[in-house]
Amino acid sequence: MPRKSAFVFEDIKVNVRFKLFALWSSVMFFYIYGDYFELYQPSKLRDMIAGRTPFGPVSQGNLMGMSAIMIAPSLMPLLSLLLPAKANRWMNIVFGAIYTAIMVLAIKGTWHFYILYGLIEMTLTALIVWHAWTWPKQPTSN
Repeated sequence: MPRKSAFVFEDIKVNVRFKLFALWSSVMFFYIYGDYFELYQPSKLRDMIAGRTPFGPVSQGNLMGMSAIMIAPSLMPLLSLLLPAKANRWMNIVFGAIYTAIMVLAIKGTWHFYILYGLIEMTLTALIVWHAWTWPKQPTSN
């Protein structure tokens, strides 16, 4: 009886930088879609047109603050690829933990879709912290 050949799927080890890049990119998509779908909630667009935000009336300071909150996760995909390993690891640990905490505070009392997105975002940012914390080490040459 002829022997059957065994095939296995080709698999590669993904570098931690690419994992972090992919995780931050996914987080940003969930942020964008969560905020977009939130506009469909009754009175959201009316409040937006009237110049009201969850943090008070629209102002330069209010918009600057909201923009500042989104700068780090928007830059982290790029920084995860470009920063030296030590700085990269710590920035991912710190910002991953901060954005996990922000989402813990943000999802209370919201609609179900936003809670779902928030749980996914918290999982992704927690995975960012975990991958950065467990960043593989290599021996140094003497």
